[in-house]
Amino acid sequence: MTGNADDITMKRIFLLAPAAVAMATLAACGSSSGPSAHDPSQPMIYVSSQRAPAYIASCLESRLSRVRLSRVGSATQIAVGSDSNNSYFVTLTPSNAGSVIKVMHPANAPDDPPEPEMRFNIARCAT
Repeated sequence: MTGNADDITMKRIFLLAPAAVAMATLAACGSSSGPSAHDPSQPMIYVSSQRAPAYIASCLESRLSRVRLSRVGSATQIAVGSDSNNSYFVTLTPSNAGSVIKVMHPANAPDDPPEPEMRFNIARCAT
């Protein structure tokens, strides 16, 4: 009788193992590996887009809460987060082919919205 119980346990392990590996892989895709994973003096995101800065700014404004836009020369600057403690600073600079997007996340800034959500919204608005 113990042979049957062991067989059932082994079957369960073999059936659940691929699901556990898939879940761990998906979780790793959207997260950083801890507080030291990103150097706050370097941009969190630095990409170019074929979209115009005005389009990207409007898109981000519609997707994120607590967004403040300002202009500095030809660049558009976006502060994301509360007035007293911004989470992210996004700079949209016009380029020949569209825009250059730079996202900074200060060292002690809150993670609001969470980094994976911020990255998703930037990617969505840049394409």
